Amino acid sequence: MKRRTFLLSGAAAFLPLRAAAATGEFEITRSEAEWRARLSDAEYRVMRKHATERPGSSPLDAETRAGTYHCRGCDLPLYSSDAKYDSGTGWPSFWESLPGAIGTRPDRSLFVTRTEVHCRRCGSHLGHVFDDGPQPTGKRHCLNGVSLVFKPA
Repeated sequence: MKRRTFLLSGAAAFLPLRAAAATGEFEITRSEAEWRARLSDAEYRVMRKHATERPGSSPLDAETRAGTYHCRGCDLPLYSSDAKYDSGTGWPSFWESLPGAIGTRPDRSLFVTRTEVHCRRCGSHLGHVFDDGPQPTGKRHCLNGVSLVFKPA
């Protein structure tokens, strides 16, 4: 396990879960009861309360087929398999999203400011974006697999 993976996953386990995005801020809004009814406990914790799944726990990290990754919360296409790469972190990683698919905002929950990535349509938490990815963007969109649904081409 890489040092950054160990440090981030260990620290995340001790942080309180943040509140979900404000209602009405996105095209698709649901009540807490509606989100809980449509998501598993793990999906709800990650997508609505900004938790992080354990590294290496998502089968999507090893997915190599051609296709598109959609938001589990609203089915918006978010990432193409053409932009996916193996970052070695234990989470599905991409060097760019599909145009207009995501939103970002500052996340100050780990004693540093990171960039949180969410679905622009329903606000579901996807993961974070870092500046240590491959070219052509130099970005690493490090995502929680439980937030995504893979649809093969």
